[in-house]
Formats: sequence, C-alpha cells, structure tokens
Amino acid sequence: MLDIKIIENDKTWELPEESKLGFGRYFTNHMFIMDYNKEQGWHDARIVPFGNISLHPASTVLHYGAEIFEGLKAYRRLSDGKVQLFRPLENIRRMNVSAERLCLPTIPEEDALQCYTEFICHEQAWVPKTEGTSLYIRPFMFGNDPYLGVHGVNEAVFMIIASPSGSYYKEGINPVKIMIEGEDVRAVKGGTGHIKCGGNYAASTRAGDKAEKQGYSQVLWLDGVERKYIEEVGAMNVMFKINGEIVTPALSGSILPGITRKSCIEVLSDMGYTVSERRLSVDELFAAMENGTLEEAWGTGTAAVVSPIGELRYGDVCYTVNGGKIGTVTQTLYDTLTGIQWGKIADNKGWTYEI
Repeated sequence: MLDIKIIENDKTWELPEESKLGFGRYFTNHMFIMDYNKEQGWHDARIVPFGNISLHPASTVLHYGAEIFEGLKAYRRLSDGKVQLFRPLENIRRMNVSAERLCLPTIPEEDALQCYTEFICHEQAWVPKTEGTSLYIRPFMFGNDPYLGVHGVNEAVFMIIASPSGSYYKEGINPVKIMIEGEDVRAVKGGTGHIKCGGNYAASTRAGDKAEKQGYSQVLWLDGVERKYIEEVGAMNVMFKINGEIVTPALSGSILPGITRKSCIEVLSDMGYTVSERRLSVDELFAAMENGTLEEAWGTGTAAVVSPIGELRYGDVCYTVNGGKIGTVTQTLYDTLTGIQWGKIADNKGWTYEI
C-alpha cells in the first residue's frame, strides 16, 4: 500500500453554481502527484494544493510528447448522496496499455486504485449534487527526463486533477452536428490511435477547428490508409443503427477502446441487439442515409456518456439523422448508463465503485 501524504490548501475556493459549470473550467482545491525514476520506482505520493507545476526546459514531455491521460467521473448518487465511480479499473488498465506503448512506467492496479480513491475521497465535497453533473477526474502521466534525445523514459510524473462539470456539449443530450473529415487523419494501425495520448488530440485540432467554424460540434474520422472507413468521432466512439442492425467500427488498432463503448455493447446485448463490430465505409453509411435505413447515430464517451447525432456532413452534402431528434435506442442507452452512474438504477453488473 502506498503512503500518501496530504498537504492541505490554506486558500480554498467554493464550488461554482452547478447550473453554470460547463466542462473542464473549474478545478478542486487539491491535486495528486507521484514521482517515478528507475532507481526508486514510484515514490513520494502526495495530495497537494492545486497550482502550477515546474518543469525542466528539456523535459521529455515538452520535446517528444511523452504523455498519456485518462478520463473518468465521480457521481453523487441521487438516492443517498454517496459518491461512486464508474468502472475505474477499466481506466487503470487502459492507462497501463497507453504507458506501455509510449515506454512510460505502468502503475500496479491496486496502487492506482488507491491513488484514485484517496484523492477523490479527499475532494468529494466538490462532487456536485445536481442530476447531469459530476466530478470529472483527469489522471495523466508524462516523461520528465531533464535532457534532450529520443529515448525511453527514466523519470516520470503521475498526476490527478479534478473538475466539477456539467454537460460536455452545450447542446446537452440534444443531437449534435458532426462533419466527416476527408483530408486530415487522426491515426493509423500500428500508431497510437488505440491509446489516450496527447499527440492524437493535437493531430485532430486543425480539423476540429475547421468543423467548429462551420457550426459543427465534432469531426468524424475516416481511416488513415484508404480514407473510406468510419473510425471514431474526435472525443467519442461512434455507433449507428442501420436497418435494425447496430454497427460500430471494429477495434482495428487505430480506434480507442472506449469504456463507454464497451458498456453500451453490453447494454445493447441485454436489450436483445447483436452489435456488429466491423468495417463501415462512408459509402455504405451515405447509402443508408439516402435510402432511409440509417435510423439512429450516436457517439459514446466518458465526457458526454451518449450523444445523439442529428446531422452528418461529408463535403458539400448534409444529411439529417432521425429527423434531427434523439432516437429510442440512443435515449435508452443514455438513461440506462446515467441511471447506473447516478444510482437511479440498480447496478447488477458490478460497474460502480463506491468511494
């Protein structure tokens, strides 16, 4: 078990008005930090006042992008006010996969869970009470070697910060507009598309900015080789209901294995659907839009949970999905997952972890 020291913040601030939280704008009073080097391993775990950090100008993360992160949420149960996480071990395991890919040090699962638990327990007063809100948890790790040269990481830092948040999209659960990107690519098989590292998101910025200027919430990526197969939305995995079939792109090595995606597949199975994890070309998708067999489309991810897609654009062609309204399957998925997360629905799958 880790010995986690606590240094209290003598400058505290209060939780903002819950109806105006937005996403990722406010942060709690403290943050978690733990250091690593090859001689000592992970050491000096501590909860300290939230504030700026100091880095050597040659730090590995600044020059070579040696950085990974995760995202999960702490929810205040509506029934009794207790705080719980949603499938935290899945986030821990995925972060270790990311660490291995970038030659960063992994963290034993039991130690990582202790870090999450003690930090969130310390900050639990910041978990908002209103339905639809949560405390967004951002664990991240970066290489911190103080010298130049591309090499494996010898020194690293693991941190956790937390942000009381409302809806990820300003539209909330209302359908969002998505633009299919035909020029830039996000990732290719054999690269880093299957992990959560900053470089993936930096590569998506130009297309995302272009989409936003045209009134779209996110970019839908195509594969990086043939530029014809649907992969994922910028911050979400994606699913479609086509002529009664639930289709989601297969995890081919360039798509993030989303925890919400995995949960949706299990819920859909409980609903009697068989989810086809397969290649889906943009031509097949647009044919389904043209002949009316595309019944619903939605994104899945920790930040937004489930987000209905009301419009898809590719080039100069725009299609409205399900009349621009949230579909029955999408609504059921959202209600089921958020019901479990906020304690409105019994967790029969063992997905929640009480703090």
